[in-house]
Amino acid sequence: MDPHTPAPHPPGPAAGTPPRRARRARVRVAAVTALAVALPAGGATWWALDRFVVEHVEIADVQAYEAAQTGTTPTDAATSAAGTSVTVSTVTTGSGDATVTYYVADVVLGDATALRSAFAQNEFGTNITQTTSQMAEDNDALLAINGDYYGFRETGIVIRNGVVYRDEGAREGLVLYRDGTMEVYDETTTTADELVAAGAWQTVSFGPALVDDGQVLDGIEDVEVDTNVGNHSVQGDQPRTAIGIVGTNHLVMVVVDGRSPGYSAGVDMTELAQIMVDLGATTAYNLDGGGSSTMWYDGALVNDPLGRGEERGTSDILYVTG
Repeated sequence: MDPHTPAPHPPGPAAGTPPRRARRARVRVAAVTALAVALPAGGATWWALDRFVVEHVEIADVQAYEAAQTGTTPTDAATSAAGTSVTVSTVTTGSGDATVTYYVADVVLGDATALRSAFAQNEFGTNITQTTSQMAEDNDALLAINGDYYGFRETGIVIRNGVVYRDEGAREGLVLYRDGTMEVYDETTTTADELVAAGAWQTVSFGPALVDDGQVLDGIEDVEVDTNVGNHSVQGDQPRTAIGIVGTNHLVMVVVDGRSPGYSAGVDMTELAQIMVDLGATTAYNLDGGGSSTMWYDGALVNDPLGRGEERGTSDILYVTG
């Protein structure tokens, strides 16, 4: 995820859901120790630890929770993947330090519910992370990309696999419906329950929207990802992840590597939007980027995050089973 410094928000349960089955906070000892040494003692230290390091677990077993909410099983999920096809390709443009390398997954879903989401460590909350590869392996994914890093913030509408996890509308979100269509929407003008009633299957909350009606949107270089102080989209050429729709149940996912002169410099938002248009996307949306930008396919890491071949942990993925 790109570096951000958000203002704190009071934690709150996801709307429209029953009481959590388990709540706890765990501390990654090494990270806590390092941060505690770097920060002054007292309230500021604890705030930083609590906000950025301590794992706040609201739901301890997401798979069981979803099964209880929807009555589905992992077998049902596998069945939804029937008829789904995935093609992954590599594109390189430019030369020298202006070289850009990106990876394209063309995905035709047999059913919209074949596009699934998973949370790090099979838990829902904040500051819970895991690599994209590990989440993909844990969920028998054929293809996976990083999601919106919902766990870095406490706002946004989070609906995953048809289940409401958070209802704190704050920004421009993206929704994929069960009928295989996709649209960008204003989170502040609706609710998670209304979206589910309309057929929402997955939502992501990051942004900005890149493409609408097949056209690159104006002003996307200046859009703030979040409204809280310091938590803005990183401008200029960066590693990026995006998702878009070409037609009903036909998606395109793109991961652009960056910050690696001679291999891939990265792209800005407008360039990312143009890539999506060139791929035929009529609607496209920016997901978390920077060190989070990762694509995993058929048992292996596809891209080269930050030119080091090492993944950074994130809070969630979007994936397709094989």
